[in-house]
Amino acid sequence: MSYKLIHLITGLNTGGAEMMLYKLLSQIDREKFDIKVISLTDVGPVGEKIKKLEIPVIGLGMKRGVPNPFFLFKLARILKREKPDILQTWMYHADLMGLLAGKLVGVPNIVWGIHHSNLSPESNKKLTIKVAEICAMLSKYTDKIICCSESSLKVHSKIGYSLEKMTIIPNGFDVKNFSPIHTANKQLKRQLSIPENSYLIGLVARWDPLKDHYNFIQAARIVANHIPNVHFVLCGDNITPKNETLISWIKDVSLEKSFHLLGRREDIHKIMPAFDLLILSSKGEAFPNVLGEAMACEVPCVTTDVGDSAYIVGDTGLVVPPGNPQLLGEAILTFLKYPASHRKKLRKLARERVENYFSLDLIVRKYENVYLELLKASKKAVDY
Repeated sequence: MSYKLIHLITGLNTGGAEMMLYKLLSQIDREKFDIKVISLTDVGPVGEKIKKLEIPVIGLGMKRGVPNPFFLFKLARILKREKPDILQTWMYHADLMGLLAGKLVGVPNIVWGIHHSNLSPESNKKLTIKVAEICAMLSKYTDKIICCSESSLKVHSKIGYSLEKMTIIPNGFDVKNFSPIHTANKQLKRQLSIPENSYLIGLVARWDPLKDHYNFIQAARIVANHIPNVHFVLCGDNITPKNETLISWIKDVSLEKSFHLLGRREDIHKIMPAFDLLILSSKGEAFPNVLGEAMACEVPCVTTDVGDSAYIVGDTGLVVPPGNPQLLGEAILTFLKYPASHRKKLRKLARERVENYFSLDLIVRKYENVYLELLKASKKAVDY
């Protein structure tokens, strides 16, 4: 017997929550669950990837940042027609609309997903904070709330989310897809015309204030002043030479020849293994995927202490406060000055940590167990 499971997400452009949904669907037991995906906005690049898994994806066409009751009723009509056993929602707007539409048509099990841990006014739109506050008031009406990190649970319970409904399932990483490629370093250096004796420092993040590229660039200046043969490889949406602000920051530190801007890449699993070190310079995260992906490729990390970053890297990397380029630069230098034998040891430990705590198959089973426990409980309630 299979159960109808619908995933509702705010949008399907590239992001941590969107990619975690894709990874979950790539390994979930399709004999147990008959799955459809609904995006409040458009299908997006991640939606196209989900379609290739032979999972239907519906884009409702709602404009971003513009609440519209029409789409609430459009969603309710779809849920009424599909009659899902479980509705799993991802991110605040989907959480709110999914709960309202689901209750309206009698969906028996509604599960929220929280993938955010920074609700400061400096880093979020007013509407985002308002929707999160409304969700806090309504959270007792959900059946389960899955947080991707300990930090996201703490932040949301503080603003009134129902703690008794909350559980933590971290993001998972495909250790088969993200794995060491021992020729990657030389290949990328040849492609980018980088000298073979150089270090490659990677940053994989879209252009967004929370990712704090400025922090990274200022830290890069400190590193380059001490170790000239370092090159910085940046990937992500809008990380291209057309980004005038980004280019001006790089010019300000006179490192134009040391920075390589690759934009959004579909082959990031082939690029990451080329790095000697991956940096996360963010001032706000919940459970950043790039850390686990890099570690699975045997690439150690230096990260700011945001969300669950310190927990992810454990003793395999270095952690510094956010917004402090001096300490970030010093941490990068500390790693580069380690003996080669110690760097090699950290590479092995990084992958082992991902395999032991965050492998995708382990995380998918945790999601499945949440769903099956809810179905079991709702069946008992009906029988009673």
